[in-house]
Amino acid sequence: MLNSLSGRFLILTTVFVMLAEVLIFVPSVAGFREDYLLGRLERAQIASLALLADDMLATELEAELLENAEVFNVVLRRNEMRQLVLSSPIPEPISATYDLRDPSAMTLIGDAMIRLFTPDNQIVRVIGAPVREAGLLIEITMETAPLRQAMIDYGLRVLLLSAVISIFTAVLLFLAVRALLVRPIKGVVGYMQRYAAAPEDARGIIQPSASLIELREAEEALLKLQTELTQALKQRERLAQLGGAVAKVSHDLRNILTSAQLFTDRIEASEDPLVRRLAPKLVGSITRAVSLCESTLAFGRAEEPAPTLTMVHLSEVVADVVESEALADPDGCIVLENAVPIQLTVRADPEQLFRVLLNLTRNARQAIAATKSPGTVTISGREDVADWWIEVADTGPGLPPKAQQHLFTPFQGGTRKGGSGLGLAIASELVRGHGGRLTLKQTGPEGTVFEICLPRGDGAI
Repeated sequence: MLNSLSGRFLILTTVFVMLAEVLIFVPSVAGFREDYLLGRLERAQIASLALLADDMLATELEAELLENAEVFNVVLRRNEMRQLVLSSPIPEPISATYDLRDPSAMTLIGDAMIRLFTPDNQIVRVIGAPVREAGLLIEITMETAPLRQAMIDYGLRVLLLSAVISIFTAVLLFLAVRALLVRPIKGVVGYMQRYAAAPEDARGIIQPSASLIELREAEEALLKLQTELTQALKQRERLAQLGGAVAKVSHDLRNILTSAQLFTDRIEASEDPLVRRLAPKLVGSITRAVSLCESTLAFGRAEEPAPTLTMVHLSEVVADVVESEALADPDGCIVLENAVPIQLTVRADPEQLFRVLLNLTRNARQAIAATKSPGTVTISGREDVADWWIEVADTGPGLPPKAQQHLFTPFQGGTRKGGSGLGLAIASELVRGHGGRLTLKQTGPEGTVFEICLPRGDGAI
């Protein structure tokens, strides 16, 4: 209850209303005290006028007049003459004097609070202006105990009324908040929960119906989110099904193409000039098809295995990459340079690092080969306090703008005609598995540079 929106709103409303009533209570008590004292002055004036009308009043009657007025004596100033009209013995000295002829609001409030929190019975003098201009001033002497008790009784009535008003107001606001705010919010939450349990069920998609502007905007935002998410889930499901089918087809097609490669040697040995001229193109096409199938199968795995991190001599891995790619260029038109310092070691999975560098190097070699001009692919490495850095640079023609936009996106980031773009996607995924990142450092007519950053981390030696 207390942790709910409506419960906390109920408590805050009660507290704020009580605070407002307290702010009203202070001036109210001060006003009540002023009225009380003015009433005593008026009663004393009436008693004094009775005595002035008949100077021969008995002592008993004079005492009765003072008792009814609840004062000890009355001084009336008329025509610049100060006259003690009624008097009786004062039990103790006067402790304070209050002038009610023209007091400020702060003075009344301060005097009222002092009196309210002073439990001792004291004798005070009160000065005021006579009613109906029956003199210049009237002065009385009275005790404070009845005044304080009357103020306490009045204050308790005010506080009780304030409490009733606060509770009544808080309950009304509580019910209003539950009806206008909490219940619609719970409805939105219910739609969220139903949608989360079954995203494919269209009944879980919210239909905006709130009349409040803010809540209506929240419902419309949720509707847009659910609609887009449902479409994304359906698309993902279709892609997953398509990916499974492609993986199966690629697996069988790779086996068929692998068998076809076994016959390429005999075709190349044919004496027919036309066959000998077309055989290399056929072999190249079959090789590219096999490579595409293998890349598709590799990317279509549920996930790459976690890298087994060890300290690896980077130059040895690069040497294997250079040796593998050199076989694809028997004429040696493309120079593959291993510029990694011999002593440089990095923390990585040697097999996965080999795959990353092989993909980058092969892409660079093929980009240069497409220009039918000589070129160079250089693999270099360095280290600093926090990271290891590996660069694969080539002197090729650079990447086209379209390839740069979808560089690491499968089937969209191909950098050459007929390429699938899976090589860069797989390489980027493997580098991320090491906690690093693969980025395109620069590209242009002067060449392209890919950069790998591997964190040294706690495993650095």
